[in-house]
Amino acid sequence: MKVLYFDCFSGISGDMTIASLLDLGVDREKLLDGLSKLGLDGCRISIEKKSKMGITGTYFNVILDGHHDEHSHEDKHDHHHEHEHSHEHEHHHRSLKDIEGMIDSSTLSERVKDLSKKIFLIVAEAEGKIHGTAPEEVHFHEVGAVDSIIDIVAAAICIEELKPDKIVFSKLPLSRGFVKCQHGLFPLPAPATLEILKGMPVYFTDAPIELVTPTGAAIAKALADEFGDMDEMEVEKVGYGLGNMDYHIPNVLRTILFDVKKKTIAR
Repeated sequence: MKVLYFDCFSGISGDMTIASLLDLGVDREKLLDGLSKLGLDGCRISIEKKSKMGITGTYFNVILDGHHDEHSHEDKHDHHHEHEHSHEHEHHHRSLKDIEGMIDSSTLSERVKDLSKKIFLIVAEAEGKIHGTAPEEVHFHEVGAVDSIIDIVAAAICIEELKPDKIVFSKLPLSRGFVKCQHGLFPLPAPATLEILKGMPVYFTDAPIELVTPTGAAIAKALADEFGDMDEMEVEKVGYGLGNMDYHIPNVLRTILFDVKKKTIAR
């Protein structure tokens, strides 16, 4: 049985997820071909090998036209928490229905469409609860922006390419402190992230940065068959997805493809 294990010792974000799965062996041309089916303009994708604190891995980034600076998941967080009526934006703002329509009208496979929409709905439900609106009334900023539509659909494409029999996540690390956003200072973990993480095993760290983003939490919730550790396994492949943050441990998401013998997944 092929088990895909997400070792989230430094958290998870959308871009780190894709980078790690590319590093694990997903064909980059198949990913780019799949993303081209969305028909999104005004951006380009950067995939490159880099090193983070001595660990070589893959870096995935969506660069919007007219923006010379690359967008870290910290930047995306700011867009996520903009006021819905704000006109001071550079990203497209879309409703859940808009995003679902874009995905449904593409020629992506049904499995990729379904998984992408599942991830978006998880975020819409969390944002709606935080802001006191129905999920279909949430106007996406961070998640509706071009770069994050790509993050979520790309994650679904990568999973379809790998076709694991089971997906297991480690416990997710949370940080303390505050993150700057349009509303002012939001506490970490961000309210939407914490809402998504309900029912999932987490633990606090002393990291002063946002380790788990709303998109990362939603990907984990949508994909995880189980949470926990693994035993009696054979490691087949290992991938490292590099994040944008710098603190005392590497900001890296590690994915491992295991060949697991029957009845060996820790409960």
